[in-house]
Amino acid sequence: MTTSGLSVGLVGLPNVGKSTLFNAITKQAAQASNYPFCTIDPNKGIVDLPDARLERLSSLSSSKKTLHAPVIFFDIAGLVEGASKGEGLGNKFLANIRETDVILHVVRCFEDPDVIHVKGTLNPLDDIAVINLELILADLQMCENSLSKLERRAKGDKELLPLVDLLKRVLAHLNDNHSVRTLPLTEEELIMLKPYPFLTLKEVIYACNVGEETLPEMENDYVAKVREFAEKEGSSVVTICSKFEEEVGQLPDEEAQEFLESVGLKERGLDTLIRTCFGKLGLITFLTTGPEETRAWTIRKETTARDAAGKIHTDIQKGFIRAEVVSFDDMIKYGSRASAKEAGVADSKGANYIVQDGDVILFYHN
Repeated sequence: MTTSGLSVGLVGLPNVGKSTLFNAITKQAAQASNYPFCTIDPNKGIVDLPDARLERLSSLSSSKKTLHAPVIFFDIAGLVEGASKGEGLGNKFLANIRETDVILHVVRCFEDPDVIHVKGTLNPLDDIAVINLELILADLQMCENSLSKLERRAKGDKELLPLVDLLKRVLAHLNDNHSVRTLPLTEEELIMLKPYPFLTLKEVIYACNVGEETLPEMENDYVAKVREFAEKEGSSVVTICSKFEEEVGQLPDEEAQEFLESVGLKERGLDTLIRTCFGKLGLITFLTTGPEETRAWTIRKETTARDAAGKIHTDIQKGFIRAEVVSFDDMIKYGSRASAKEAGVADSKGANYIVQDGDVILFYHN
């Protein structure tokens, strides 16, 4: 995971609505045109993880600044059949995917005669298969090269043999046209594979891009097929109408909410999408608050208080003494940390305390 926040790579065939979705997510003007390869560089946008708790805490503390947990999106150019061999924009963009934490695979689930489909006919499962195959082929190439080098080294170092056997299993799985993430692996084996950035080991969320006629349910036969496929693979699915989201994104917040409610929606699909990306990797946020700023910090579940302190500054981690923890609900209930202490709900925690989502923490350190 990146040090600054969660990074998400948007992938998909050309003309599936990927750049339109990116525009809606970031309110930036990534070039979106009705022809392949219009996105020639990975556009980058940083957006806030939606979290209503921050505004309430900020108000309590009269904070000068309110800082949400960042989510970084990369709009990666449309892949085509043969990308793993350099076709289209090829290996450059496969390399861009390696830099991200989770893959958001945008799948076209809308019909529109005015938007050319790169393969001529609309079939979401075929589209998914094209992208997945290219990622598998790229992983195959890397696995074969790595295994060849490792086998030579293992002749003089028998301790490498378990890793050789593991890579052979991975290679066989890839050769059967399966993603590495569908291979049953132990925690120890996952650690062994960390030096090898397999594209198909990354978590994937399928974003079904539907037409405006499906609002507010955003369901159709194409989406149902993607859901069935994703369930077998153990991946998540979100439905979204990128064209609608782009329209909403151009409105002031109050008007946007009215527009959402007028079509029967409570919130933007993008908020759901961002939270799904965040949750897919088992991430949570802890909170800090004071007169200067109220802020959300991204950590993985099961992170200790000492390691959480390191997210703020390594000096706080090194000089850690204790963490004073108040739950968000108690902060709101009692109105301040001082009142929470008086009520006996401000707990002093040691270095090995496992931080919970929404903990409001004050770190004491040398």
